[in-house]
Amino acid sequence: MNKERGRFGSQLGVVLASAGSAVGLGNIWRFPTEVGKGGGAAFILIYLSFIFLLAMPVMLSEFIIGRSARSNAISAFQKLAPGKPWVVTGMMGVLGGFLVLSFYSVVAGWTLHYVIVSGLGQLHIQGGADFGQAFAAFVSHPWRPILYLAIFLLLTHLVVVGGIHHGIERYSKLMMPLLFVIIIVLVGFSLAMPGAAEGIRFLLRPDLSKLTPDVVLSAMGQAFFSLSVGIGCLVTYASYFSQETRLVKSAMNVCVIDTLVAVLSGFIIFPTVFSIGIAPDAGPGLVFITLPNVFALTFGQMPFLGYVFSLLFYVLLLLAALTSSISMHEICTAFISEHFSTSRRKATVIVTAICLVLGSFCSLSFGPWKDVTLLGRGFFDLFDFTVTKFLMPLGGLLMTLFVGWYLDRQLVEQQLTNNGSVPVRLMRPLLFLIRWVVPIGILAIFLNEILPLFIP
Repeated sequence: MNKERGRFGSQLGVVLASAGSAVGLGNIWRFPTEVGKGGGAAFILIYLSFIFLLAMPVMLSEFIIGRSARSNAISAFQKLAPGKPWVVTGMMGVLGGFLVLSFYSVVAGWTLHYVIVSGLGQLHIQGGADFGQAFAAFVSHPWRPILYLAIFLLLTHLVVVGGIHHGIERYSKLMMPLLFVIIIVLVGFSLAMPGAAEGIRFLLRPDLSKLTPDVVLSAMGQAFFSLSVGIGCLVTYASYFSQETRLVKSAMNVCVIDTLVAVLSGFIIFPTVFSIGIAPDAGPGLVFITLPNVFALTFGQMPFLGYVFSLLFYVLLLLAALTSSISMHEICTAFISEHFSTSRRKATVIVTAICLVLGSFCSLSFGPWKDVTLLGRGFFDLFDFTVTKFLMPLGGLLMTLFVGWYLDRQLVEQQLTNNGSVPVRLMRPLLFLIRWVVPIGILAIFLNEILPLFIP
């Protein structure tokens, strides 16, 4: 079976596909929101330190596991630790892949809707508080959001069914450069808006008075979740790496790309909202309510700029959502294909169908099923809560413990150095981070997120 598995055809494909897995909706709206809460540049500096001290070692751990085993997320642990309970880590990853793809595709479907509305020039018809009402009416509709969810899942399906080289790698090489081109254009538009300087000043001037232990932990959590580590995406992707792929260099490149997208998104969001005196909101409200207000005001003064700005912004969001959803789909597709010895095409159909059903449940939780709860939560909130509060941090913790304390030290060093052909000068510091710093950091995040749920 392993001989038939696909491979990435180039180092560029490895980096762009892995970066695509990391770059998602959270880079564009969650990161600026966290920056706004955490004191601007002060938060960014702390975030950058955690990206390289915490998130990158977790990514390296996933790379080591994936390339060593050359299997899906579950089989990887079965091969490297046969008969041991470590396989639970892989199971958590596959479960997380299904859950994330299901609820994430709902938000991506909303984004697709706004792409179409913007493209038709209808986004600017509404005004003021009507944007909030329009958004609420759309997400609570019984079938329209599900239609967009299905279309988005179909787009993801068409990429994944093409395989690694002809599907994921090919489209990553197309989408990631396009994503950066759109970001640069939007930054130019944003910086040209009246009053943009105030937003730039806020982004670049550190406000140390806002730095608290909670903000530091939030920066740690944002770094961890931003790179989509902890649920096996990169274990699966690394199983398709060639033996010549440099793991440390690839991880560094992915971290740089992901961080660059997040920071540049700040240069889009802050000058834009500050230009009309609006502070960034959290969550979907920023993207689907606050920014449409900004676009409408811009459209009223400069119709062409307002139209192009809004359309490109939502296309950017859609591309970011798609690059991430592809990796989530691949976790599940690889497992079903290899575990049940079925074709990639059939496995892809199964994953898409399951996520369409689960995603429909999540979508309906905003409308007809808003009173339907499980463990006190609607389906969307339950899936989100399960992944972000439990599966991702626990998965990252277990993977670093597995690589740092269970795997043979020689095997780890062989993977990091490509069997001695690539010198890694920071070998000892990297292993120290994996064994000690990362587990303690993740545990701190986990406790910070979980304890408030049980302690008033």
